[in-house]
Amino acid sequence: MRAGTRAGLGARKRAVRIGAVAGVLGLLLGTPAGAETRAPGTDAASAGAGTAPAAAGTRDISRETLADGDGWAAADGGTTGGSAADDAHVFTVRTRAELVRALDGGSDTPKIIKIAGAIDANTSDTGRRLDCEDYATDGYDLKKYLAAYDPRTWGSAKPSGEQEEARQASAARQAERVELRVGSNTTIVGVGDKAVLKGASLQVRDADNVIIRNIEVRDAYDCFPVWQPNTGGLGDWKTAYDTIWLRGATHVWIDHVTAFDKGHLDEDEPTYYGRNFLRHDGLLDITNASDLVTVSWSRFADHDKAMLIGNGDTATGDRGKLRVTLHHNEFEGVVQRAPRVRFGQVHLYNNRYVVPEDAHDYRYSLGISTESAVYAENNAFITPGHVEAADLVKSWNGTALHQTGTLFNGYPVDLLTIYNAYNSGSERDLTADVGWTPTLHGEIDSARQADREVARNAGAGRIR
Repeated sequence: MRAGTRAGLGARKRAVRIGAVAGVLGLLLGTPAGAETRAPGTDAASAGAGTAPAAAGTRDISRETLADGDGWAAADGGTTGGSAADDAHVFTVRTRAELVRALDGGSDTPKIIKIAGAIDANTSDTGRRLDCEDYATDGYDLKKYLAAYDPRTWGSAKPSGEQEEARQASAARQAERVELRVGSNTTIVGVGDKAVLKGASLQVRDADNVIIRNIEVRDAYDCFPVWQPNTGGLGDWKTAYDTIWLRGATHVWIDHVTAFDKGHLDEDEPTYYGRNFLRHDGLLDITNASDLVTVSWSRFADHDKAMLIGNGDTATGDRGKLRVTLHHNEFEGVVQRAPRVRFGQVHLYNNRYVVPEDAHDYRYSLGISTESAVYAENNAFITPGHVEAADLVKSWNGTALHQTGTLFNGYPVDLLTIYNAYNSGSERDLTADVGWTPTLHGEIDSARQADREVARNAGAGRIR
């Protein structure tokens, strides 16, 4: 527990009690519709940033906290986000500029940020839409970059020189716009069913006690991917932005979020150097000793590498961390990493996986990697005929997978037995003993029931 980055346990419990009482009374506070909102340091009185009582019985999800026992984020005091925020730190934001002011540089001040409508991170401070040409600087030109670092002439060395330096400078200009830091004791919540954050990389870095709910986050588009040669092969394109990235983050609840690449699908991008010119990284990555995370009722769709938990086999500082619960989420049209896990104790239950009929690039869903301990219960998989049950699990240095109650196209299967029977021989067999048994969870439904419920209720705009 890091002093200075999270409220004390007593304060957190008081916040929970306050929220519960307010919910019973139906007197939760919210920013009046149409009120202009100012971020910290501005004149709240003239801006109308105060709050007013909601109508009796009205639900204000911005003050809600994670329920007791709801996954790993409920451990060690729970997750309350910005529920303790005073009236001066409740903001309704409609533009990137307002969102940046409300985030306050990632400060630890308790705050509630309500996103109303659609916000595009690729906009100037005056609201002008920015595209890749606006960020390009120092003579960066994609055609020149491709000519300079063609592996047939450049070889397998990392790019360096004029065009790579120009790419880095251009990338830094975009990062300044789209990387948005989220501090401790913060709730970010969408208003209604049409809240969208486009083009942004929400970064919860070295922060504690954060809630992100009811938002569609999409198209964290990298204008300036870098070519990464591989001495043993062709290499690949590397992109910069995860739509949501937890780094050294603790007590995080992500709920009813929809994350995808609408607008710029990677499959529609061209091929350079014989490799797809990727523009997106992960939808949700949980790395760098992040811990105590619950991801619930969210939808991850139409993407290559969806979710990485633990970013490297040599990151031994992740041992004992990366405790994550994933429940009632939908992974649809995801090629791989749903999730891929290193080191973490991950409870994966009542999730729904859908592989589309035309998904001929599908690789796997569950990635079992170095020292991972995945406990999977009652998950449902729907796939076309060319995808076999043996394709659902992939292992890299993994040793164990506990699984029960799995449905594959409506039929019960034992993923562990199937994996061990059909693995390539280059991978070791997995055992069922992951060394722990989850205790922090709600009622676990059958995979069949969860399949129906998740299809109806997962994603932004569907909080009941």
